[in-house]
Amino acid sequence: MLFAYKAVKKDGTHYEGTMEAADKFAVYRETHTRGDVVLEVKEKGTKGALKNTLKSLLSVSFGGAKMVDRIMFAKNLSAMLHAGLPLSRALSVLERQMAGGTWTPILKKISDNLSRGESLSASLSSFPKTFSPLFVSMVGAGEESGSLTESLAVVGEELEKSYEFRKKVRGAMMYPAIILCVMIAIAILMLVYVIPRLTLTFKEFNTELPLSTRAIIETSDFFARYYGFIIFGILAIVAAIYAFSKTIMGKHILGRIALGFPIIGTIVEEINSARTARTLASLLSAGVPVVTAVKITAGVVQNIHYRDMLSKTADEIQRGASLESLFAPRTELYPPFVGEMIGVGEETGTLSKTLLEVALFYENEVGQKTKDMSTVIEPLLMVLIGIGVGFFALAMISPIYSLTNTI
Repeated sequence: MLFAYKAVKKDGTHYEGTMEAADKFAVYRETHTRGDVVLEVKEKGTKGALKNTLKSLLSVSFGGAKMVDRIMFAKNLSAMLHAGLPLSRALSVLERQMAGGTWTPILKKISDNLSRGESLSASLSSFPKTFSPLFVSMVGAGEESGSLTESLAVVGEELEKSYEFRKKVRGAMMYPAIILCVMIAIAILMLVYVIPRLTLTFKEFNTELPLSTRAIIETSDFFARYYGFIIFGILAIVAAIYAFSKTIMGKHILGRIALGFPIIGTIVEEINSARTARTLASLLSAGVPVVTAVKITAGVVQNIHYRDMLSKTADEIQRGASLESLFAPRTELYPPFVGEMIGVGEETGTLSKTLLEVALFYENEVGQKTKDMSTVIEPLLMVLIGIGVGFFALAMISPIYSLTNTI
């Protein structure tokens, strides 16, 4: 894809250019290697604009736009600090670059806080919906160790990898989900508009209909007569499940169902293993204490069973327990491989590096499994569509042929 971009050199000179790249992130990476700071990137051409519009819609749906902004914030701030710009000036450049939306007041507030002597991590913690505890902790660790530039670069890289991982998983399931929605829409269209018209034809000729045809007509009549109640009932059930999922009991029950569900349970286990390992690796490599890192990781994982286990793990570590002794027995949540690798990392003094290898392993596993699932689900849905169309043809079209022959 061809991208047009605006950037600024180390000496403050602004310039524009075009670059062939796989995505926007590649443009940022290539420009940063030259020591320059990207101000804006746009995909050139009508097709590119349309693709960007669709991507932005999907990003909004999945919360990806905010993630992209956080990635750019971390990477650009790191690049400017590495180039020698003072923090206040770097934030001023970011404020101009990310003008509009929610970022303008956030960056202005951060700049004001810094001018009053507050640290960057403390300023970021004022915006918990924008900057996660993981983000704030890594920045704080960088400030304490004098390696803020490196910490911001690591945060940007980790957020980008996490974003790409989630996008890959969701992308693999997107097509089957669209096919399923189309199937439901076609079924409703047939029940509401097509079948009632054919029913009138059958009644007009007073034809005796086979059982399959009568079953479809009865279903159509029921749906047409009570469609308001049916839609209300479905929405009520969805709302009830959503409300239940927000309760402590609901989170425990639904979390356990997800873990126990065939195939899906393994993927849930591996997703949480990858997320746990990557978060711990990032925090430990930034110099965050183990107890603090585990507590922050507990807030990153989504399944409540993992959250409870990690919260208890942090308490046990404070009492002197090792990570291996706490992870290894929990094979109902983490595969044995996780505990073994943590043990190796603790023994060799390379825990953060070992955890990163674990994260990469399970991210690849999840990516492959979701891709395989998508490959299996797609033809299965096509078979179901074929069966549905065939059943409809036999049930509704064959009586019409019978009428034609009679006439």
